[in-house]
Amino acid sequence: MFKILFYTPEIPGNTGNAIRLAAITGAELHLVKPLGFNFEDAHLRRAGLDYHDLAVMTVHETLEDAWAALLPARVFAFTTTAEKNFADVKYREGDVLMFGPESVGLPVEVQQTEQITERVKIPMLEGRRSLNLANSASIAVYEAWRQQGFAGSTFE
Repeated sequence: MFKILFYTPEIPGNTGNAIRLAAITGAELHLVKPLGFNFEDAHLRRAGLDYHDLAVMTVHETLEDAWAALLPARVFAFTTTAEKNFADVKYREGDVLMFGPESVGLPVEVQQTEQITERVKIPMLEGRRSLNLANSASIAVYEAWRQQGFAGSTFE
């Protein structure tokens, strides 16, 4: 399945929702520290409900640690500054869908690292700043999974 990579997420509810997303779709969730919350946070637990035990989640101390665990997979960095539409990518099983922190998105220096295969964006109306992190991850995972025929789901 696919791998969701949150680089230094800040809001516990978004990560809780991503835990649920990972459990529902079979994706893996990878988080890179520092995190803007701890795992005892009530918002994180509430958003993830009882899906924590059903999700595969790894917390990495550094981005280098995440690369060591995830590569040589293709890495798609989701950013509002990209030119390519995320839906134009032909996703493959094992691809990494990377997202930055809620307040600032992926830093330019992260977007430009050699590990990034391609920068992509989710279309929005003109003049809008960005989508919610958990919503963006959901849109991306479901498009990638759709391209794989929703493998493993009840619609297979």
